[in-house]
Formats: sequence, C-alpha cells, structure tokens
Amino acid sequence: MNPASKYLSAAILAVTLVTAVGCGSTSKQESTGEYVDDSVITSKVKSAILGDPATKVAEIGVETYKGVVQLSGFVSSQAAANRAVELARGVKGVVSVKNDMRIK
Repeated sequence: MNPASKYLSAAILAVTLVTAVGCGSTSKQESTGEYVDDSVITSKVKSAILGDPATKVAEIGVETYKGVVQLSGFVSSQAAANRAVELARGVKGVVSVKNDMRIK
C-alpha cells in the first residue's frame, strides 16, 4: 500500500466517524432518526384524537420528544381529556404522555 492510499483511507475513516457521531443523539438533542420517529408519533396521535368522536377537538396540541407525548390546549370536559390521554397512550412508540390540557 502506497502512502497516498494510507492517507486516503485514514481520511475516509475520519469522515465516516465524524458523520456517525454527528448523527447520534444527546440528552438535549434528538438524532435525525428520533426526530422522524417523533414526527410520525405526533401525526398518529393527532389522527387518533381527531378521528375519535368523543375527542374530535382541534384545540389539542400534540408535541413529541423522544417518545414522550405532551398534550396541551383546551377540552370541554375531564372525560375528553382522559380519552385524549388514553388514545395517545395507545399509539405505538409512545413512551409516556404528559397531560397539560385545560378544561374550558
């Protein structure tokens, strides 16, 4: 192996390692894959809430971070809030649900 090949191999290895580390998550930042997963979870939770006749409310906000879903906004009753939490927990990939909804 000539010296140019060694330097090229080392450079490719270094770039690969930097790229792999750069895509990893930290405690305060999601990786690209986690962000996509959270977006899918958010969409599924919103669809479940809007599709349910008991909670068909557009005033419920849904945010997801590392599988933890946060529900916020306004609902008409405690039963509607409980149903929204139940629907969110039923979505695959949800780790836990934080209920920050308020009753009108």
